[in-house]
Amino acid sequence: MNAPLYTPEILRLTTAPGLDRRLADAMASVEKRSPVCGSRIIIDIDLDADGRISDLGMQVRACALGQASAALFEAHARGRHADEIAAASDAVAAWLSGERAAAPEWPGIDLLAPAIPHRGRHAAIRLPFEAAADACAAILKERG
Repeated sequence: MNAPLYTPEILRLTTAPGLDRRLADAMASVEKRSPVCGSRIIIDIDLDADGRISDLGMQVRACALGQASAALFEAHARGRHADEIAAASDAVAAWLSGERAAAPEWPGIDLLAPAIPHRGRHAAIRLPFEAAADACAAILKERG
């Protein structure tokens, strides 16, 4: 029997706070959209002097899986270094594509495992990680 795609845990994450809060003067803002399903995220990032996320905001207009992924990202991103965010983005993509068997070391990301066989849902799950990695890279590039 196949596992349900939208588990109660995934659906609970869609109601997490922080999915519709923008930063007024973010160091970087990045918008990403999934061409497959139209899911969209705008992420605002502030980094401290050491390159760690000090604050973030998001506006998420996505399917349940995209919302759940954004909620997991938002809950665990603060304090992480830009390099960790880039590595997490790569790890999530590799896990979803089957290049990596084990779930990435991001709290709760394994809750999204039922989506692995559904390739059309992968882009929505990757959105917050990719957008944050791009925002962090933009800030670091600007800093030189």
